[in-house]
Amino acid sequence: MIKLDPTKLADWQIAEAAEPHLRMISDIGKELGLTEDELIPYGRVIAKIDAAALMARLGKSTHRAKYIDITAITPTPLGEGKTTTTLGLVEGLGKLGKRVIGAIRQPSGGPTFNIKGSAAGGGLAQVVPLAPLSLGLTGDIDAITNANNLAMVALTARMQHERNYDDARLAQSNLKRLDIDPERIQMRWAIDFCAQALRNIEIGRGGPMDGFTMPSGFYITVASEVMAVLSIASDLADLRERLGKIIVAYSKAGKPVTTKDLEVDGAMAAWLTRAVNPTLMQTLEGQPMLVHAGPFANIAIGQNSVIADKLGSLLSDYLVTESGFASDIGFEKFWNIKCRASGLKPDAVVIVATVRALKLHGGGPAVLAGRPLDPVYKHEALDLLEKGCDNLLAHIAIVKRSGIRPVVCLNHFNTDTAAEHALVKKIAEAAGARFAVSSHWLKGGAGAVELAEQVIASCEETHNFEYLSSLDHPISLRIEMIVKEVYGGDGVTFSDEAKRKLALYENDPATARLPVCMAKTQYSLSHDPKLQGRPKGWTLPVKDILLYQGAGFVVPVAGDIKLMPGTASNAAFRNIDIDTLTGKVKGLF
Repeated sequence: MIKLDPTKLADWQIAEAAEPHLRMISDIGKELGLTEDELIPYGRVIAKIDAAALMARLGKSTHRAKYIDITAITPTPLGEGKTTTTLGLVEGLGKLGKRVIGAIRQPSGGPTFNIKGSAAGGGLAQVVPLAPLSLGLTGDIDAITNANNLAMVALTARMQHERNYDDARLAQSNLKRLDIDPERIQMRWAIDFCAQALRNIEIGRGGPMDGFTMPSGFYITVASEVMAVLSIASDLADLRERLGKIIVAYSKAGKPVTTKDLEVDGAMAAWLTRAVNPTLMQTLEGQPMLVHAGPFANIAIGQNSVIADKLGSLLSDYLVTESGFASDIGFEKFWNIKCRASGLKPDAVVIVATVRALKLHGGGPAVLAGRPLDPVYKHEALDLLEKGCDNLLAHIAIVKRSGIRPVVCLNHFNTDTAAEHALVKKIAEAAGARFAVSSHWLKGGAGAVELAEQVIASCEETHNFEYLSSLDHPISLRIEMIVKEVYGGDGVTFSDEAKRKLALYENDPATARLPVCMAKTQYSLSHDPKLQGRPKGWTLPVKDILLYQGAGFVVPVAGDIKLMPGTASNAAFRNIDIDTLTGKVKGLF
């Protein structure tokens, strides 16, 4: 690996400089033990893994990697480096000679061209090559977009035909009337950008042959239930079955109308036959990385796929995976949804924290993307930091509730002081957590050795991992347990609409045992992003409960969760361009 200085080079410059030195993906595949039939090359340094072929060969193996989940404290809008830490830990374990593989979500085009970046890590802890990763990769998100929109095409065409044709004419095409209620459409169109102008639109304007006139809208592709299905499915057959259960609308009599009713589920699956296979890439230091799926964390499970984790567990001795946002959202869903679906149980959980975020939770000034940081975040402020550690203590308690003793990773920033590190270490260890400072952004794997050693030690401990609740418990009780035992709230209130749906779902054997996938803000342990630190004396208001029948979740919604983010005035696309001589992309981060 060539020596690069992240203090002098942007992430994209580091990735570009490293590109000529990357390992051949065929060599990484051989090192993992993959056969030629199991590796599907997409050029020199990217490939897909044939999931079905690998599972057919190794699926009955008793070997399972040590399973490590990366989560975090409640983040600032800038993020606290969870993906960077995931990459750094993979590199650190590699530095110690361990057979390790990482698994992350595929970056969405929305954040990549907006203000959050491409979620590829940063500094010397990156997954590469950066440009293909950020610009569509092997086409999975495009396939999700097309499958979602094909369902919308089938729905809107059917509504037009049922309006224009009588039952006899419909019968000539072997169609029966579904009598779809235009005011109870559940799906939207998908596009993988942050396009606030498309949140609420009207479609079908014109004459009778121009569609059915009605309100509609778009969500970002990674918020589509089709993406949630890809992330939770165990294989292609399971994916195909789940696609047919997606509810696209309700009839005027209140009956669900699914993609199977529209006879579009098979065609949707055809779009996803290649997307079901994870993509194989590498860290800057040459360790293998699986990239697959990319669901929202505050509406869906916010994890890379079950398929990727199951394959990674067979191919390595240590598997490092990542959960979206903080432990109250991402880890809770990893713990109670993803682990149920995969059958895997964690051997270690890392909570990523930063001095910056802890100061914010201690009452520091607002941290806003695209705005200069207040000086307090660049200078020592122990009182502020100590108050903010209440938030860290809450997240330590959440992970311990699952039966795992967490490892707190303080992601080192250049402005941190030794006294600040010592204070966080003292508080974390007093709460029963392991602790490590990691400088992987600056030093790569060498900077993550302390973290890797603590994680290895955690993996050797005996844990008593258990789910928060049984699926036999009523949905209302499971929601209440999440609020009280994970978020730290006093209880739950339900709107009249939420009560109506709750009664419906709890009394229906098909939905009563579905996992609960909470939808709330990522910027607070509560539903209110203004309540920072460790809020006390609050109640979670559930205003609606959605049914993701294909993915297999009931989704209580607390607060205003937008499925289509907006693009900021200082969006990243303003800095992205190409070199017209080489065609190389510059300006990504």
